[in-house]
Amino acid sequence: MQREDKIYIAGHKGLVGSSIFNILKQSEFINIIIKTRQDLDLTNQEAVRSFFKKEKPEYVFLAAAKVGGIMANLKGPAEFIYKNLAIQTNVIHQAYIHNVKKLLFLGSSCIYPRHAPQSMQEKHLLTGLLEPTNESYAIAKIAGIKMCQAYNRQYGTNFISVMPANLYGPGDNFDLNNSHVLPALIRKFHEAKITDKPYVEIWGSGRPRREFLYVDDLAEACIFLMHNYDDSDIINIGAGKDISVMELAVVIKEIVGYQGEIKLDRSKPDGMPRKLLDSSKIKSLGWKPKIDLRTGINKTYKWFLEENK
Repeated sequence: MQREDKIYIAGHKGLVGSSIFNILKQSEFINIIIKTRQDLDLTNQEAVRSFFKKEKPEYVFLAAAKVGGIMANLKGPAEFIYKNLAIQTNVIHQAYIHNVKKLLFLGSSCIYPRHAPQSMQEKHLLTGLLEPTNESYAIAKIAGIKMCQAYNRQYGTNFISVMPANLYGPGDNFDLNNSHVLPALIRKFHEAKITDKPYVEIWGSGRPRREFLYVDDLAEACIFLMHNYDDSDIINIGAGKDISVMELAVVIKEIVGYQGEIKLDRSKPDGMPRKLLDSSKIKSLGWKPKIDLRTGINKTYKWFLEENK
C-alpha cells in the first residue's frame, strides 16, 4: 500500500474509521476516498456497486458497521444482523467484482464462544455457543469472516479479517442507551460528579473481565497488517491484559474525580464472563500496542470534556 494508492475507508466517521483516516493523512497518503452515510448507503446494493464502478479503490478498510453495547444489542437484534450483513456483503462482493488489491474486514472479539478458553485464540472460532446478548452482531461478523475466506479460496482475493478487543477512545459513543461499558461509565461518573449524586450504578455483578484497546492502537495495527499480513486466517488485536468491570469503574472514578459510591445493579446482564484475546500472532509480526489503559482513559475523558463544554 503506497501513499498514492486509492484507499477507501468505509465508516470513516466512526470510532475506528476516523482513526485510520487520521493516521493515513498524517502519514501523507494522498488518495483517500471517504463518503458519508448520506452520500453512500452501504446497505444499498446498487449504490455500493455504482460507487465501486466509479471510484475503483485499490485498498479497502471495511470499518463500517452498526455497533452498540448490551442494551442496544438486546433491543435491536434484527437491525444488528440485517444492517451488518448488508453492509459487509455489499462491500466485500464489490471489492471482488472491481479487483480491489486488498480488503481489511473489521470483526470483533464477540465472535468467540461465550465459554471459550482464555486467552481466546483464533482457532477457538466456532467451537461453542455464542454469548446470547450479542448473538446477532456476532453471527453477522462471523458471516463476514467466512465470506472473506470463501472469496479468497474461490476467487484468489486478498481479504483479511481482524478481531479487536473492546475499543475505546476519543470519538466514542457516550450515549447511555447504546454505548459500550467504558464510555458509558465515563459519562455516568462525570454526570454524577457535576450533580453531586451520592452513588453510581454499574450493570451486573462487576465480575466480568474485559480487555480494552485504545482506538489509535487498533488503527495502527490495521495499517500495519495491510502492509504485513496476507492470510485468510483471522488475526486477533488486543492489549494483552484484562480488567474486571468493577476494577474499571474504580479507575474511571479516580480519573473523573468522583467522590461517591459505586453500587451494583444485579438485575442487569453481565454479558460474557471474560473476553481476553491471545494476540501472540500479530505481536510475532512486530506490532504491539503503545497506549496503556489509564493513559487512554485520561485521553478519552479529556476529549469528552472538550466536546461537552
